[in-house]
Amino acid sequence: MYNLTRFSFRMMLERFKLYTLILLAMALLPRCDTKVAQIPITDFFKTPQKSFFKISPDGKYVAYLKPYKERQNLFIESLDDGKEHMATSFGDYPIRDYYWTFNDQIVFLQDQIASDQYKMFTLDVATLQVKPILTTPSKVRMRILNRNRAAPDIINIAMNQRDAANFDIYRLNIKTGELVPYLVNPGNITEWYPDPDGSIRLVKTSDGVDEAILYRPNDATPFKKIIVNNFKTRVAPIAFTGVKNYFYALSNVNRDKTALVEINAETGNEEKVIYANDKADLLGAEYSKSKRCIEFAWWEEAYPKKQFLDSGMQYIYNNLSTKLKGNEIRIVDKDSVENKFIVNSYTDRNPGEFYLFERSTGKLTKLGDVNPSINPNNLCAMQPISYKASDGTLINGYLTLPQGSNKTNLPVVVMPHDWGYGPMSRNSWGYNPEVQFLANRGYAVFQVNYRGSTGYGKAFHSAGFKQIGGKIQQDITDGVNWLINNGTADPKKIAIFGGGIGGFSALYGASFHPGLYNCVIVQYGVINFFTYIKDAPPYFKPSLQMMYEMVGNPETDADQLRAVSPVFHTDKINVPVLIFQGAKDARANISELNQFVIELHKRNVPVYYFLKDNERAIFRSERNRMQMYTEIEKFLNNNMRVKQ
Repeated sequence: MYNLTRFSFRMMLERFKLYTLILLAMALLPRCDTKVAQIPITDFFKTPQKSFFKISPDGKYVAYLKPYKERQNLFIESLDDGKEHMATSFGDYPIRDYYWTFNDQIVFLQDQIASDQYKMFTLDVATLQVKPILTTPSKVRMRILNRNRAAPDIINIAMNQRDAANFDIYRLNIKTGELVPYLVNPGNITEWYPDPDGSIRLVKTSDGVDEAILYRPNDATPFKKIIVNNFKTRVAPIAFTGVKNYFYALSNVNRDKTALVEINAETGNEEKVIYANDKADLLGAEYSKSKRCIEFAWWEEAYPKKQFLDSGMQYIYNNLSTKLKGNEIRIVDKDSVENKFIVNSYTDRNPGEFYLFERSTGKLTKLGDVNPSINPNNLCAMQPISYKASDGTLINGYLTLPQGSNKTNLPVVVMPHDWGYGPMSRNSWGYNPEVQFLANRGYAVFQVNYRGSTGYGKAFHSAGFKQIGGKIQQDITDGVNWLINNGTADPKKIAIFGGGIGGFSALYGASFHPGLYNCVIVQYGVINFFTYIKDAPPYFKPSLQMMYEMVGNPETDADQLRAVSPVFHTDKINVPVLIFQGAKDARANISELNQFVIELHKRNVPVYYFLKDNERAIFRSERNRMQMYTEIEKFLNNNMRVKQ
C-alpha cells in the first residue's frame, strides 16, 4: 500500500509538472484567437481635449486650445488659483495659431475657409475681451513671425498682400491696428530670421535652385550675400550667439549629414562644428534666449535622440525622465526667465500629456491629456524595421502589428508618407492615430522611409529626386515583397493608403503593380503632375525650379511625368478606390479629380468619392473626420475581409 501510494504521488507530481509546462508554453504562444476590443472611431479622431499649451512670459498664466462646439477655442488658466477661463467661443472656425505678445495679451489667427481669408484677433487676458484686428483679402496668406521684445505691442507678420507670389514683412501694432511695411520682398526672399528684438538681420533667398544667406548688422544697412548654395545643401540659421556677429545654424555644407555649427555672419565662414552625428541629420536645436546658447540638438534614428550641450538643461531632462519613465519628453514652451516649463510626454501608444515643471522647486504638475479616452495598454507598438531594396539600398521604416495576432500572414495596410520640401518629410516614431486605428482593427501597418525621405543625409534625400514613380515606388514595392517573403503579410490582403504624394504612390502602386494591392485609399492625392506644378498657388512660384529638380519639369520631363501621372492611366486601375478631398485645397484641381472619378466609373471600377466643402487638404471638421474614418473602416472590411 505504501509503495502504491508513493508511486501514485510521484505520478501525480510528474503530471503536475507536465501540465504546468504545457500551460506555460501555451501562455507564451501567440494568441491568434484573442478578441481585441475595438476602440470607437470617435476616441481615435476626436478633437484633442487639451493641446497647444503656451505659458505667459511672466509665468502667471497658461493658455491652451480646447474644443467648444467641436471647434478648438482658447482657454486660459491662472497658475495662482488653477481656475480655467474660456477666452473664446467660436462655433464656426477653430483657432489656427496663437502667440503671447506680452504678459496679458495674446494674438491669434483663424483660417476662414469659406471666404478663403485669414483673420487676426487680440485677446486681453485680464478682461477676456476679444477684438478683431486684421482680416486679409481673399486668397491672401498670413503668418506671425515673432513678437518684439523691445516693443511688445509690435509683432512682425509675413503676408502676400502686395504680390500674391511674394511675402513681405509688416510691423503690426496690435493696440492700434497700424500696419507698416518693414521689409519689402524683392521677389526672391523665402525665409526671414528675426533676432530677439524683432529685427531681421538674416534672410534666405532662392531662385528655386540656388539659395543664399544674406546678412545685415542693422535695419539701416543693406543686406549682403554671405553664403551661396544649391538647394540640395542646407543652411538654416537658428540664433545669434551673442559673440561678435556669429550665429548658430544647421548645415550640411561639405558634409552628408546636417550638423550644428557656428557661422561668422560677416564672412559666411563656418567657424566651428558644435555637434555632428554620422548616423542621421540633426533636425533641430533648442536655443535658450536668456543664456544665448544651444541647450541640445536632436535628431531621429529609429527613435528620437538628443545630445545635450548645456548641463542645466540635461539635469532638467534627467529629472523629468525619472518622473515620467518610459515616455519621450519635449519641453514645448517656457517663461522668459526659464524657470517654468511646459512639458509634453508621449509614446507610440500614448497621445500624450502636458505638464508644468518648475525648475526652482522641481515640482511637476499635470495640466491635461491630449486624449484621455485612449488607454495605451490597448494599443500597439510601433517597431523600427529595415530591409534592402532591390538595388541594395538600405531602407528604414516602421511596422505596427495588431494585438492578439500571431504576427504571420496578416492583412497589411501600406502607408507611404507625403513628400514635401521641408526638413520633416519622413515617418517618425510616435503616436499616430491612423496607425493605431488600423492596428486596432486587425491590420499590420507598414510605413516606409523611401529614398528621398529626410533625416538620413543629403545623398539619401537627393537619391529620390525625379524618382517619383521610379526608385521611390520600387522601395515601397520592395518593402511589401519583404513583408510577404518573411511571412508577415498575407499576399492576398494588402491595401495601400496615402495622402498627397503618398496618395499618388497608392494610385501608382495599384496601376503598375497589378495583383499586389487589394484596394486603394487616397487623401488629397496627386493625380496629375502637370497640373500639380502648373496650378501651384502663386506663393509656391519661388519654389518652382526646385520642384522641377525634385519632381520633374513639365517641358523637359513631359514624357516621364505623363508616364507616372495616374490621370493618364485609369485603364490600369482595376481594384476598388476610396478618395477623400477638400474642395478648398489650394493644391487640388477639383474638376480634374471629378473627371478622373468619372473615368473610373465608366470602367466599372468600384470608386467611392467624398468631396467636402469648406475643407482644405486636412479635414478640420470633426464630423467630416468621423465620416472619413467610418468609410475607411467599412471599405477595408469589404475589400480585405478581416474577421475580428
